[in-house]
Parts: sequence; structure tokens; C-alpha cells
Amino acid sequence: MERLEEELTCAVCCGIFRDPRVLPCSHTFCRECLQGVLQLAPRSCLRCPSCRAVLDLPAHTALQALPTSFALRAVIEKWQKQQEEPRAEGTCPEHPRQPLNIYCLLDGQGVCGLCLTSGRHRGHPIADPQSAAGKLRGQLTDGHWRDVQLCHTRLTMQKSQCEELLRSEREVVVQYFSKLGETLENKKEALLRALEELNRRFLEEHKPLVEEVSKMKVEEIELKYLNASVRKEKSPVLCLEKLEQLQQRIKALQQKELPDVRPLEIYPRMEDLLRNVWSRTEIGQIHKILPPKLKLIPRRKSCSKCPGKENKESKEQLWAVKLLPVLLLLLGVAGAVFCLLKALSAGAIQAAPAWGLEFLL
Repeated sequence: MERLEEELTCAVCCGIFRDPRVLPCSHTFCRECLQGVLQLAPRSCLRCPSCRAVLDLPAHTALQALPTSFALRAVIEKWQKQQEEPRAEGTCPEHPRQPLNIYCLLDGQGVCGLCLTSGRHRGHPIADPQSAAGKLRGQLTDGHWRDVQLCHTRLTMQKSQCEELLRSEREVVVQYFSKLGETLENKKEALLRALEELNRRFLEEHKPLVEEVSKMKVEEIELKYLNASVRKEKSPVLCLEKLEQLQQRIKALQQKELPDVRPLEIYPRMEDLLRNVWSRTEIGQIHKILPPKLKLIPRRKSCSKCPGKENKESKEQLWAVKLLPVLLLLLGVAGAVFCLLKALSAGAIQAAPAWGLEFLL
């Protein structure tokens, strides 16, 4: 294996061939090594480093004209694959089994003796590893260490400052949205209170109306009962008295006006208020929005083709409701009068009081 390595070693750089080129004298060298020799040769005359044979080549095609030893390159590739096996620690990668006992100051790496004498580290300044380590440590002065410590302190302070800035910014965000949430909650409560106040006012106005209509319903029931008792009364005098009482109560009931019951709506509507006012208000101006003054108004007409039709129908229905019990009562009175006249004509009584006749007429 050592013999094979010698055969694969360039005589100029003492390393394994890299891009081997064959000279006319059949000697093989690295392309880079031949390039260095050619630069030192006068008038582009290349002299073989081994046999000293002279080869005159044009300057622009000197190395390109030299053939590549593909067979030698293939052998080198196979040999390098075998060398990829684990090597002993501290040995040269280019010269196996050569210890790395010298430090190249130019390239900053450990080298062996062959690298310095015939390899690519030839002519480089060197030192032993211990002295090189001392020189490297000497480059780090006390001032440099002070700068490192100062930089570390500044970085620590910068981190603390950034954390404080982030904390204060978080507090600003939390406080802003907390205040905004309180404002929105207060505005929501104000709107709900406005609706509750509107409901309270409506109930205050609506309750007496309901009580009055309830009394009228009770009066209607009583009149029906009185009408039935008149029809059952056999005494003409008592019948006339009850008829007079019935007439007075019917007249009083007719004089009472029913409340005007119409569909209502809230003005302004919350949907319109939120869409037209709230959605167009900037966040910072929400606290300036005042609670609305709500009120109940008759529902506005939704049909433009038949204006007043809905209102007219509602009035007709109200009148029908108002007159229906009165008509029923009048029919009952008429029946009672008919019964009374029948009794008088049959001779049940001889004469009727003057006021009774006037009432009947």
C-alpha cells in the first residue's frame, strides 16, 4: 500500500496527483505543479522536473495541449476510496501515517513533515503547537476581554429594556381595551335603560285604558243581564222602571269613547340607530354618543299604493266593535217593549202612567 502511494505521488508537490497530465517524456505531474513550473520557465519552455527534457509549448495552449492520464485518475479514485476508512487520530490526511506535529501559521492548521518539505505547505511559517497556542491566546488582550464583558452587559441591559418596553405596551393595550369595554358596556346599559323607561311610560298610559275598557265589558254584561230581567218581568210598572234604567245606562255607555288603538312602533328604532350612528362613529368618539330619546309613534304606512287603507280598515273595525253590544242591547229593549205592549193590549192593566207612555213612544 505504501508502494502504491509512492506511485500515485507527484514528484513536485509530493502529494497525490490532482488532475494528472502526461508530458511527451511520459512523466506525469499535477496540472497545478506544471503551471508553476511553466511560469518560472523562460519563453514558455517547459522542462520536465524528472528527466529535465525540454518541451516547447505555445503559451496559450501549454497545459491544455497536455493529455490527461485517465487511467491514473481512475486508480487514484479507487485508492482514495480505500483511504476513506478511519485513519489514526492525529495523522495527516494527505500523507497517511504521518503525524500532525507542526502548526502552519499561514493556513492555521496542523501539518506533517512531508507537507512542509514537498507538499502545499512548503515555505509557510511554522511553529510547534504549544507555542502557537500561546501566540493565539496572546492575541486576546485584556482590552478585548473588557470589550466582550462590556458587550455582554449591554446586551443584558438591552434585553431588560426591551422586556420593560413590551410590558408597558401590553399595559397600554390592556388599559385601552378595558376602558373601551367599560364604555361599550355603559352605552349598552344606557340603551337598555332607555327601552325600559319607554316600557314604563307605555304601561302607565296603557293600564288606565285597559281598566276603562274592562269596566265597559263588565257594564255590557250587566246590561245583558238587565235586558234579560226586563223581558222576564211580568209587572208592567216594574218593566217600565227597568226599561228607563236600561235606557239611561245604554245612553251613558254610548257616550263613552273607546280609545284609539293603532299599531305602534319605537322611534328611533335601535336597528337604525346602531347602523346609522354607531357604525359610523370612530372608536375614540363612542363615549360622546348620547342616549336616544325613545318614543312610541303610530306605525308608519308601508304600502305606498293604497294610502290610508289600513287606517280606514282599523277605524271600521273599531266602530263595529263599539256598536255591536249597543245594537244587541237595543234589540233586547225592543223585545221587552214588544212584550209589554202585548200585555197592555190584552188588558192586563187598565192604564199606564203618562211617563211610561212617553217613554214607549
